[in-house]
Amino acid sequence: MTSKRLLTWVLALLAAAIVVFALYVWAALSWSYSEGVRAGLLQKFSQRGWLCKTWEGELLLSSMPGAIPERFEFSVRDPQVAAQLDAAAGKRVVLTYAQRKGVPTSCFGDTEYYVEKVTVTP
Repeated sequence: MTSKRLLTWVLALLAAAIVVFALYVWAALSWSYSEGVRAGLLQKFSQRGWLCKTWEGELLLSSMPGAIPERFEFSVRDPQVAAQLDAAAGKRVVLTYAQRKGVPTSCFGDTEYYVEKVTVTP
């Protein structure tokens, strides 16, 4: 096999690997494993990361007054939803989310729970 032909094969394999990875990322971010709603107190919301800046938050879920609250950590990809959550810090909110399993990198969010809608409750 000539060196030119070998280089062509290597480049073709590399291009195929990139296409397969891109399709996998697209599929992981497009389909959800589960969807649901969580309600609680928005305790923390911030943009963080060294290279890939992602919006991450924490909701305190409490089933009854005086009980130790459970923490629900989530990520946000939509800038409009991030702005709504930033304005709602410290308030009670209802979050509509989708759980996306298998997202290959933390550049899309640190958790597998992606908030798609937020409603501030009184």
